[in-house]
Amino acid sequence: MEYHNISSEDAIRCLVKSNIITFAQTFSERHISEFENPDGTLNMKIHNVFIAALGEELQYYTALVRSFDSSLGNMLENLAVSIAEFFYNVKNSVTGILYPEQTSKIAELLEAYKNTANPKKVSVEDYQLLRNIQHLGGNIESKTHISDYYLVDKDTNEHFLIELKIGGDLDNKKARSEKEALFEQYAILSNTLGKDAKIKCFFATAYNRYGEGKPWKQGRVLQFFSKEELLIGKDFWNFICKSDNGYDIVIDEYTKNAPIIKDALEHIKSTYLSNENG
Repeated sequence: MEYHNISSEDAIRCLVKSNIITFAQTFSERHISEFENPDGTLNMKIHNVFIAALGEELQYYTALVRSFDSSLGNMLENLAVSIAEFFYNVKNSVTGILYPEQTSKIAELLEAYKNTANPKKVSVEDYQLLRNIQHLGGNIESKTHISDYYLVDKDTNEHFLIELKIGGDLDNKKARSEKEALFEQYAILSNTLGKDAKIKCFFATAYNRYGEGKPWKQGRVLQFFSKEELLIGKDFWNFICKSDNGYDIVIDEYTKNAPIIKDALEHIKSTYLSNENG
């Protein structure tokens, strides 16, 4: 496969590889160093007698998988930030004025989304409703939001607010709170940057839990986020990489370097299982 911007591709590949190397090393070293520590991550989980009855190897894997899944998710989040920094100005918070009228409108919209009997359905146009609100006086609130990704395009000066959930598995409460956070960040930026600033908000996942290329159909997400707001799997990585081939580059390089992670996992396994056997 050919890529149009070789320097960008090389930079992405370098970031993927370096993040994998660092992740594999730190994950392995942490768990091996905790082998004799009864409060270690794995040791606290391997003494479940109900799992232990099913065999030592299953006992080990059930403990490791939970730790690995969380740590891998953190690595992917950090990787995405590293890649984004190559193409965007990356910030981690939004601070500014939030008008009480905007707070009230946000609550009204969220309640409408939540109520399936309400004819008002989620729409990307609802962000503009917050921008059109006039402050009528009274107390105003200065608020700071920690953002998953607040990106400013270096070329177009467009502003992007992204809430990333690795697999996108949200219950109703979390989906509502994620949308509320985006609404508030959008309102703050609108108040700070002015009515002509270009601001877009997205809900993103690092992979499509239904399979890449298949429709995203988690109802709890779609109840609060319009399809125009979704950056699922491939779309997220393409956006972060500013390339239609971004996802392919990331996955290809990750696959090439996956044996580094496999070796680290084997090292942990040999430490815990061989010592148990010995």
